[in-house]
Amino acid sequence: MHLYPVPKNISRSRARISRAGVYVTLPGQGTSARLISAARRFCRLHGLRLTFGQPDEAEVFLALSRPSTRRRGPEPDQAYELNIQKQPVSITAADDAGLYYGLGTLQQIMAQYPDTLPRLTIMDAPDFPDRGIMLDVSRCKVPTMATLLSLIDRFSMLKINQLQLYIEHTFAFSRHETVWQDASPLTAEEILELRDYCADRFIDLVPNLNSFGHFERWLRHREYRHLAECPDGFRHPLSGVISSHGSTLKPGRESLRFLQGLYDEYLPLFDSRYFNVGGDEPWELGQGWSAEKCRRKGTGEVYVDFMAKINQLVQKRGRETMFWSDIVLKYPEALDSLPQQIIALNWGYEADHPFAQECEQVATRRIPYYVCPGTSSWNALTGRLNNASRNLIAAAREGIKFNARGYLITDWGDHGHHQYLPFSYPGFTLGACAAWHHDGCRSLDLVDAISRTFGQDIPACAVPCLLDLGRMAEAVPPVRNATLFNQLLFWPMTDEPVAARELDDTGLEACQERFSCLSETIRALPGGTYREEMNNAVAMASHGLDRLALYRGVHRRHRLMARALDRIIDRHRNLWLTRNRPSGLDESLAHLHRSSAALQR
Repeated sequence: MHLYPVPKNISRSRARISRAGVYVTLPGQGTSARLISAARRFCRLHGLRLTFGQPDEAEVFLALSRPSTRRRGPEPDQAYELNIQKQPVSITAADDAGLYYGLGTLQQIMAQYPDTLPRLTIMDAPDFPDRGIMLDVSRCKVPTMATLLSLIDRFSMLKINQLQLYIEHTFAFSRHETVWQDASPLTAEEILELRDYCADRFIDLVPNLNSFGHFERWLRHREYRHLAECPDGFRHPLSGVISSHGSTLKPGRESLRFLQGLYDEYLPLFDSRYFNVGGDEPWELGQGWSAEKCRRKGTGEVYVDFMAKINQLVQKRGRETMFWSDIVLKYPEALDSLPQQIIALNWGYEADHPFAQECEQVATRRIPYYVCPGTSSWNALTGRLNNASRNLIAAAREGIKFNARGYLITDWGDHGHHQYLPFSYPGFTLGACAAWHHDGCRSLDLVDAISRTFGQDIPACAVPCLLDLGRMAEAVPPVRNATLFNQLLFWPMTDEPVAARELDDTGLEACQERFSCLSETIRALPGGTYREEMNNAVAMASHGLDRLALYRGVHRRHRLMARALDRIIDRHRNLWLTRNRPSGLDESLAHLHRSSAALQR
């Protein structure tokens, strides 16, 4: 029997019970509309009837109930007890969420045992009360509604109870069309539809709007430049690239008034108690408008002071503020100045990220916080499976140890969002399982878990190949927050990248051969969008290696490579539109066109 996430405690025998009865009974008074909706979906799937009555026991297949006053039931929120010992089957939980998760587990069992059910008892509860996934829908992919609704269904199966859509400029604010007119934005009507769809699946759709750094999509436009810390641009501290416009709001009253207008339009669309205001990576803070203040008070204090004022805006609108904690961890003295009840989102995406140190640092100050690992799919083309696994497991382990409130799996789209959706499935699956039951991941069959969760999109026979592609990152020297394949694909073919120098020609040839074998495997898989995505991902990664071989003079297949890249670009354009809106495609393709121009040179 395969159950995901792995339950905390299962007691079972070899015996079976026959499926009998036609009714599913509900607890009665106080049952929420969303639990009723979930029970109705369960009944439709299995040809059962829903009732609040008390039919003859022989007619009842499943009874949903609260713990009796004479008997202590499952105590933690979202906990449940599933009993398949006799007819009727029973699920007992103190809250509707627990009953919903018990239904989900029973559904998984019934999918594997359609006629007779195994005799068992499951006692289950989550490690983290808040278990979320954050999708980057700003850089550059804005998924179609069909894609989002399908993902919500899959996330619900994994007992995820929070979804965030990372927004910079991809919401249709009524007075700011200049910013989103070419962005295929989410509309108010679509947010409301997503909110209700999530609620029916016990998922909290949390508003997410970056409100300090990463504001370049606004500040590049003339009418917003006056809000920038550096209106005339800045030099990026990591890349050294000089931007013609700012990326960070100036931390002053004018910016707060501007944010207030955005919040008044955006927040009423959500029922969530939380609001993620972002606040990460304000690269040029202290280099322009706030330079004097930062010299006088310290950059960390200026940052915290502005976040406190944002927090006041959020609290006045009845929400709890979430923010990325990278800056306050950089300036530890600022941790003591944080407002009460502001929730720190402690992010880190490498296998060796110091979650233990950072979690202890935040927890000792009694600051509520989440751990936020990632899928490791971005900047990677075929994924970084080993890095993702270690990152996701470490975040859960240290979050549990230091009493984190939540666990948020992030899936970013840096530098053109060239990775395809299936390469995020391993991270979604493993992360969700770790958030519910960290220790259960020791016995997790990841191939089977992905197959059962995302099988409508990718067949079981293709999942081993998907994971093999994710392991290809181990065949080449490591690159932080990326793979060498991705780095070489977009390399301007001037100086050889540092990481590439560690890959000799023999290793390069072996890696190319391995991709060639994986291409053969992919071609033999059943047809579908997933197969074309895997095929193009391999083509992009292989092309990066070919560029290195060409640069070194190992071969001179220049024209063949140019034609191959043209095919990659054409396929990328077509595949993009199968899951995503057209916005962002030109920006994503521009990265590939620059690679083509470098190849021509």
